[in-house]
Amino acid sequence: MKVVVRVKSLPSPEQAKALAATLHACNQAANAASEMALPMSMLPATSPSEAK
Repeated sequence: MKVVVRVKSLPSPEQAKALAATLHACNQAANAASEMALPMSMLPATSPSEAK
């Protein structure tokens, strides 16, 4: 599942660095969860938009 969030922010250079590190860690965690779930067939066969 892919979630996209559009946010407009004007962080300071220090805040931008912290935000980038946070987003990177979040993406790594999501990728790890996905890699663990795929072999266990825990992922849905279709995306939520296709399940209408």
